[in-house]
Amino acid sequence: QVQLVESGGGLVQPGGSLRLSCVASGSISSIDVMGWYRQAPGKQREWVALIYRGGNTKNSDSVKGRFTISRDNAKNTVYLQMNSLKFEDTAIYYCQAYDGGYQSWGQGTQVTVSS
Repeated sequence: QVQLVESGGGLVQPGGSLRLSCVASGSISSIDVMGWYRQAPGKQREWVALIYRGGNTKNSDSVKGRFTISRDNAKNTVYLQMNSLKFEDTAIYYCQAYDGGYQSWGQGTQVTVSS
């Protein structure tokens, strides 16, 4: 199983942008699914965006048209480009690797949208 380290979170104003990075300890090219999830205070963790081994992506309705997931296999890194951020995007963002029934999580990175 790979170890995952997220970075790129921070404080941003509504309408702003951030790019999160998730660096894996090993190759991600053969991992079934890499994903971004988030958990806001008092709420359950929810999925945000997924990228499959074949390159297909999927976004939740709450971020569709605003967030983009991508990956660079050569750098063992998955990205989440977040545009047009809203107050309700405030959460801890986690990276996940899912492969053959096994899953790994990063420690999370805080994103705060505030004026």
